[in-house]
Amino acid sequence: MRRPAMTRLAGTLSAIPIFATLSAVATSAPAFAQATSPSQVLNSQVNLGEIFSEQTLNVQTASDGVTASTTAQANGVSVGVTNADGAATSNQTNQGAVYAHGVVDIGANAGAATALRTTAVGNSAALSAANGTISAFGVQTNATGVTARGQIEAADAEGRDVTVSTLAMGNSTGLTLDNGSAGARISQSTTANVLADGGAIVGSVTGTAAVTATTAGNNIAMSGANQSAARLITDQANTADVTQASKFTAYGSSYLSATTATVTGNTLSAQNEGPLLDVTSNQWNTSYVRGQAEGSSYLFGAAQTQAYAAGNSSQVNTVGPELALDNLQTNTGGGVEATASFTGQDGYDSVTTATAMGNAVTGYACARCNGRMSVTNTQTNGADVGASSSTTIAAGGRQVTGVSTAIGNNASFTVSSPGN
Repeated sequence: MRRPAMTRLAGTLSAIPIFATLSAVATSAPAFAQATSPSQVLNSQVNLGEIFSEQTLNVQTASDGVTASTTAQANGVSVGVTNADGAATSNQTNQGAVYAHGVVDIGANAGAATALRTTAVGNSAALSAANGTISAFGVQTNATGVTARGQIEAADAEGRDVTVSTLAMGNSTGLTLDNGSAGARISQSTTANVLADGGAIVGSVTGTAAVTATTAGNNIAMSGANQSAARLITDQANTADVTQASKFTAYGSSYLSATTATVTGNTLSAQNEGPLLDVTSNQWNTSYVRGQAEGSSYLFGAAQTQAYAAGNSSQVNTVGPELALDNLQTNTGGGVEATASFTGQDGYDSVTTATAMGNAVTGYACARCNGRMSVTNTQTNGADVGASSSTTIAAGGRQVTGVSTAIGNNASFTVSSPGN
C-alpha cells in the first residue's frame, strides 16, 4: 500500500502564527510576551557511533534494597522558557546502534525494595514553557536499532517489593506547559528495529512485583496545566521491520504481581487544561508490532499479565472549552500481535489480558460550561491484527479471568459538560 502524502510539515516555522494566536488565547498570558523578541535556539545533532550502557549488580543480601539505573541515548536536547518567550529549531539524526542492558543478580535477599530501570532512546527532545510561549520546529530521524534489556536473576532469593521498568524508543519528544502557550511542528521517522525485553526470576515476592516493558518507534507526549494553550502538527512514520515489547516473569511464590508489555509503532499523547488544544496528527506504520507478556508463579495471591500492541495510537484530551483534532492513521505491512499468558499451580486471582489494534484514537473535551469538539478522523488498517490470551491453573484458584481483544480501527470521542 502506498504511503499517504505527508505534506503538513512543509514550509517554515513562520507558517504557524504562534505568538499572535496563542498569546491571545491564553487566559492569563504574561504581560511581557510582546515586550521582547523571543530567544532563538538552533540545534543540530548527528550521532554516527554506537552508544551502549551496561551494568551488573551482584548482591547476596541487601537489607533496604537494590537500585540500578542504566541509560543509553544517542541525541538529547532540552529547551525551556520561564517568564519569557522562545523559539527552537531542532534536527536530530541517529545512525549508531543504541543498547542499554541492566542486570541485578540476588543471591539470598533483595531487601525491602528493589528497582531496576533500563532505558534506550535514539533521539530525545524536551520542550517546556512556564508563564511564556514557546514555538518549535523539530525533526527526528532514527536509522539504527535501539534495544533495552532489563532483568532480575534471583531464583533462590526473596524480596518484598520488586520493580523492573524497561523502556525503548526510536524517537521521543516531550512538551510541558504551565500557564504557557506552544505552537509546534514535530516530524519523526524510525526505520530500524526498537526492542524492550527482559523480566524477572525471583524465588519469593512478599509485597508487590511490577515488571513492565514499554516500546515505541516514535513517541510524542504533551502535557499542559494551569490554563495553557497549544497548537500541534505532528508527523510520525515507523518503517522498521520489528517493534517489540516483551517481558517474562517466574516466581516461586508472589503476593501481588503484574507483568506488562506495551508497544506502539507510533504514539501521540496530548493532555491539556486550558482554553485550547488544537492537534493535527499523521501516523503511518508498516512495522510488525508485537507485545508479549508471560508470567508464572507456583503460588500466587493476585497476578496480572497484560500485553498491548497498536500500530498507531493517539490520545488527545482537554479540560477546557475547545478541542480541535485532525487525525490520520495508516497501518499496513507486518501486522500487529499481542500475546499474554499466565501459569500457576495454586492461588487466588489471576487476570490475563491481550489487546491488539491496528489504529486507535481517543478524544475528550470537558468544560464547566460548554465543551466543544471539532474532529476529523481517517483510519486505514491493511495489516493482520491478532490477540491471544491463555491461562493455566494446575491445582486451584479463586477467580480466573482472561480477555483477548483484536480491533482493526478504533475511535472514541466524548464531550462532557458537568452539571451545576
